[in-house]
Amino acid sequence: MYIYFNGEYVSQEKVRISPFDHGFLYGLGVFETFRIYNGHPFLLDDHFRRLERSVKELNIIFNLKKEDLREIVNRLLTINDLKDAYVRFNVSAGEAPVGLRTEAYSSPNIIAFIKPIYGKLVSTKQAVLLNTPRNTPEGKERLKSHHYLNNIVGKREVPNGDHEGIFLTIDGYVAEGIVSNVFWVKNGQVFTPSVNTGILNGITRQFIIQILKDNEMPCREGYYTAQELLEADEVFVTNSIQEVVAISMVDKHEYTKDKKVTTLLQELYQKYIYQRLWSIEERT
Repeated sequence: MYIYFNGEYVSQEKVRISPFDHGFLYGLGVFETFRIYNGHPFLLDDHFRRLERSVKELNIIFNLKKEDLREIVNRLLTINDLKDAYVRFNVSAGEAPVGLRTEAYSSPNIIAFIKPIYGKLVSTKQAVLLNTPRNTPEGKERLKSHHYLNNIVGKREVPNGDHEGIFLTIDGYVAEGIVSNVFWVKNGQVFTPSVNTGILNGITRQFIIQILKDNEMPCREGYYTAQELLEADEVFVTNSIQEVVAISMVDKHEYTKDKKVTTLLQELYQKYIYQRLWSIEERT
């Protein structure tokens, strides 16, 4: 597989970065993951805008434009002969002397990884509540950064690799999944944790909230207990790769009611995929 590395397209086996990269030494790096559907990078502009905000927060000078990212994606699809794929676009701080640095990083390492996706992914899975609490963001808000130890520790609790783990905050409020945002439905009302709980404001999360509003099903964002999640009629999780995934069981609590809202959102999401959207604002 060929990937993008600092302006070049090279075989993934040949890519090397310096051990002095502060993305390696201090975790100063961020990334975006998104799907390619029949050659189109879904909601790419929204992912790019979030990436721009994230690198600015890390004081990384980032000169790529939206059009550059589009070209990189198109080129990767062509040279790898792909139509449907997963992309991780990664920016790390780059090489600098050992030691904590406050000056801007002017030579980041920019890597775009790509791998094929064949067929539909799972539409239903089970989940467990994690004992490991969700850590707090490193700054004012959670970035999609290299700091993934909390996620890995949580993942070790999951009994089956196909299950999702759901974090609670240190205060016991529902936070997010290991790699997803969490929603649930009770008496026709949709709920999801507030970003103020310290969760990542996922692009798919934002998209689903807008779809709900468009269909006169506003989503309530707030602080909710695990018991409120367990007593829901439906539970589903979202991310840019898996889309909208119904949760059939959390721990030993099974959700037996018709998953009307979840199914509707899954169907609407597929409709929007075929509209080849660059941004949430383009939905019709």
